[in-house]
Amino acid sequence: MTKTKEQEGELGFRKPTKDDGSEVWELIKHTGVLDLNSSYSYLMWCEIFSETSIVVEREGDTVGFISGFIHPDQPDTLFIWQVAVDDSERGNGIATKMLYHLLKRQGCGEVNHVEATVSPSNTASQQLFKGLAKKLNTKCVIHDYFTSGDFPSEGHEDELLFKIGPIQKEKILVEG
Repeated sequence: MTKTKEQEGELGFRKPTKDDGSEVWELIKHTGVLDLNSSYSYLMWCEIFSETSIVVEREGDTVGFISGFIHPDQPDTLFIWQVAVDDSERGNGIATKMLYHLLKRQGCGEVNHVEATVSPSNTASQQLFKGLAKKLNTKCVIHDYFTSGDFPSEGHEDELLFKIGPIQKEKILVEG
């Protein structure tokens, strides 16, 4: 099966398929900081939520992934579940480029807000979402969301809710 790619330099940005599930699971595992879900969940994620998720490849290797979905109670909101970038690619703006690619997709045509939960120690994700809001010249509002007590007794950190928007589509087309 031939995969369609949006080309940007040597990187290929595209919708994931179930065939990407195991490589995405490995990428998440190797970050060492993201919650690793079951391999089955990544197969399902890549299959069912492909319109709102993205894979980035370099020379056939998966080097980036974002899982996202349209919030069921807020059809104008893209909720970002996980953002992963391989160590070899960090610091090159790939996470921001993935977000722009997602926001340009037809399936995100009604989206004018992005939400994500971020733990207080995850400064990279905090910078990503604050930076996205700044580049789009919009607000980034941060609220308490889940407390460590909401999680099973595994020592999970609190999770803050980042809400970016409203997003003007013309900003995405110009910036992205």
